Amino acid sequence: MHVVRTVRQARDLARALPRPLGLVPTMGALHAGHLRLVETARNAAASVAASIFVNPLQFGPNEDFGRYPRSFESDVAQLEAAGVDLVFAPDVAEMYPAGFLTSVDPGPIGTIFEGAIRPGHFNGVATVCTKLFSIFESELAYFGEKDAQQVAVLKRIVADLNLPVALRVVATVRENDGLALSSRNAYLSPEERAAAPSLYRALRDVAAAIVAGARERDTIERARRHLATPLHEAYLDVVDPTTFTPLEVLAAPCVVIGSVYAGATRLIDNIPITAAVVRAA
Repeated sequence: MHVVRTVRQARDLARALPRPLGLVPTMGALHAGHLRLVETARNAAASVAASIFVNPLQFGPNEDFGRYPRSFESDVAQLEAAGVDLVFAPDVAEMYPAGFLTSVDPGPIGTIFEGAIRPGHFNGVATVCTKLFSIFESELAYFGEKDAQQVAVLKRIVADLNLPVALRVVATVRENDGLALSSRNAYLSPEERAAAPSLYRALRDVAAAIVAGARERDTIERARRHLATPLHEAYLDVVDPTTFTPLEVLAAPCVVIGSVYAGATRLIDNIPITAAVVRAA
């Protein structure tokens, strides 16, 4: 496995790899969810590349860029064991050299829910991913379903900018109690960790009601009873999977989304509902 630090090295080595190439962008602090992305890419692509880059553009001034968990040596070892062919781990100056000015704006979808709580976040995500797609020229790129709004943003920019990459979305990996895996779970106190799965229970309650035929938005209000102390709601809603606009009438296809504050840590989760799921119910 090659581990490189510069754009030129990453591009040259990526071009030499057998195609199709599957790309797994990460910010490091890897967990089983990341490794599921790698496994899925490994099963579908001739070669797999990964990036490790904590992207400052997607962090606000009061967010956790400085303390975001970093475990580079462990990350590299896990990626090598998982069969990754190429790891790109640039520093900030390599990705955003002096004079860098360009930003990719995904439009209205980047300003609601996560985008409202974290202004500019999705511009940072869209910018770094556009750069990575350009550097690797990968035919495939793999992202986790947990970050549903991020996926919708990236699908928008891939379509709008005619980027020659197909996005593949991999189902959320969860703990036994339902908590979605996240690098930020390491921040949780024991009390917060015990309460955290209640977000998933609330989402399941809404999803089950929709599958059973519920169409009124008061379904969302009733589900809030599942949120356990000391969690505080950031949002809970049912949205269109493409635009992320809230649905007045709850019907598939849709995504049940939620976010809570657990102390200083914010958790996100979602459950997508397809028309096929409703028909099969």
